[in-house]
Amino acid sequence: MKGSLAENNPLHLKSLNHISLVCKSIEESMDFYKNVLGFAPVRRPGSFDFNGAWLFSYGIGIHLLQSEDPENMPKKGEINPKDNHISFQCESMGAVEKKLKEMGIDYVRQRVEEGGIYVDQLFFHDPDGFMVEICNCDNLPVVPIAGEMARSCSRLNFQQPQQIPVVRL
Repeated sequence: MKGSLAENNPLHLKSLNHISLVCKSIEESMDFYKNVLGFAPVRRPGSFDFNGAWLFSYGIGIHLLQSEDPENMPKKGEINPKDNHISFQCESMGAVEKKLKEMGIDYVRQRVEEGGIYVDQLFFHDPDGFMVEICNCDNLPVVPIAGEMARSCSRLNFQQPQQIPVVRL
């Protein structure tokens, strides 16, 4: 099919590998990504000459990098759903909201409607003000402007349990 998604991949990308986040405190950020979002620490190359940590889950990595000037990092107070963020699909918005309340994490709730389909979103910050979204976005079909039909993330090959890759150094 002319103009298909497969043809529009000039760099032959396969998947999202990781995001990197600069942190005031590696320990505080690791605690958040492990205990709030369920990421697991993985081995980081020993050749790095700066403090950081790697975590992995849901098919992606999060690389935490220690700020060189943590005291002067800007702090975001207001939760703005239009800010840069990473989004995670969840099984139960009610369970997520209940857990965020139990953990004392401030969040903003939003609802999007498109053609009678509703998507619920919860937005909150990590310890450094990076925005996290939890949603039931899979309710909304991914419809390309032109070309072949795209599939949302949970309809790809993510139905099987993911294992943390073993990195041999």
